[in-house]
Amino acid sequence: MADPRPPSRQRTARPSSARRPSGPRTPPRAPDPRTADPRHLALRLLGLVLRRGQPLDEALAGNRSVAALAARDRAFLRLLLATTLRRLGQLDAALDSLVQRPLPAHPGELRDLLRLGAAQLLFLGTPPHAAVSTSLALAEGRTLRNFKGLINALLRRLAREGAAILEGQDGARLNLPGWLWDSLVAAHGEAAARAIAAVQAGEPPLDLTLKDGQDVELWAERLEAEPLPTGSLRRPAAGGEIAALPGFAEGAWWVQDAAAALPARLLGSVDGRAVADLCAAPGGKTAQLAAAGARVVAVEISRSRLARVGENLRRLGLSARLLEADATVWQPDEPLPFILLDAPCSATGTLRRHPDVAWLKSPADLPALTALQDCLLERAVAGLAPGGTLVYATCSLLPEEGPERIERLLAAGAPLARRPVRAEEVGGLAELVTPQGDLRTLPCHLAERGGLDGFYACRLVRQA
Repeated sequence: MADPRPPSRQRTARPSSARRPSGPRTPPRAPDPRTADPRHLALRLLGLVLRRGQPLDEALAGNRSVAALAARDRAFLRLLLATTLRRLGQLDAALDSLVQRPLPAHPGELRDLLRLGAAQLLFLGTPPHAAVSTSLALAEGRTLRNFKGLINALLRRLAREGAAILEGQDGARLNLPGWLWDSLVAAHGEAAARAIAAVQAGEPPLDLTLKDGQDVELWAERLEAEPLPTGSLRRPAAGGEIAALPGFAEGAWWVQDAAAALPARLLGSVDGRAVADLCAAPGGKTAQLAAAGARVVAVEISRSRLARVGENLRRLGLSARLLEADATVWQPDEPLPFILLDAPCSATGTLRRHPDVAWLKSPADLPALTALQDCLLERAVAGLAPGGTLVYATCSLLPEEGPERIERLLAAGAPLARRPVRAEEVGGLAELVTPQGDLRTLPCHLAERGGLDGFYACRLVRQA
């Protein structure tokens, strides 16, 4: 209703707070659905990964809207993206089987939106009406609005026919790029390649390394975890915030895949000894060595990644010398008795935890990586004291980044000899030791317990 007072008198007196109108106030601004809805964020982040080549973890960590989500929504976002990337080949094949003509190449978001909807329908158990309606809502306000009819039709058909489509697929073959599938078959055989793909298709469990390895049973009970033969503790894949788990705040443990915890142990007793951890980030191996009493120098070329190592050590109450340096040129002041080199690689062994790697790497990356690994190995040998031990490790499934690098090093006349790994050093799991005496874990090892990351490690001793 209009104010009955003359216009000249409408603002002559400011009412006291007691006499202010009690009618409805202006409602607060609604949150932007693009930052409040995990599906909106998933669509944006999937594009960053698949079209701009940004690693998934970086995309998640670098987005403020992700941090602002409730813990439950943040977990759903991570699961939706990881599932879509793990099952990308199957999702694309299923969608393509329902169209007579190829989906439009532009806008690029169209296929990504359909992938996210299909992942919810086929693998996450989302009710069809919810998966379809939320996918249609994503198309609003975007260049996808004109495709809502196509989105609706495809996802509804997929809800009806998806199970039959999946039944006829070769999921292991579809969910890996052709070059990687061929490499795995050539290196490990088709049966192992299929077993690897099967493990990588699921959510991995959470592995923890204890700072005090003597309290395994105590912490297994407190954390509702299973002790593994290798010494790690394993929790089921589903779980809340890591920081809320018992022992996190007091620094009793850190997150580290059970396979990733093995290379540092191959150095043997390092108590009171000097050890260089080359390419040290994210710092799990540095923490292992420091907890074992070593005087560790952690060498890392990335300042931000080195800062993360420092943050983790402070939480754990451990210390090490942190050195921002390029390990291809750095040399210690005097030869060292122990060097651990976890070299940069294709990371093909970590697809369980980093499914984006399959789609971000290509064979074209290998020459530069293997050249870098050779350079790092040569510098490590130069810094190793006579009788000293060098452990070379990569989280790769490819022989080019593992045994082939060692064979090249030895063939070039490096003054080194293998010191074979024994089964008792890796929890009695003889299947983790190669005929040459090296460590080789595959994702399908311990598959009945959730598998392992793929790692290669070789232990070498410098001759006097």
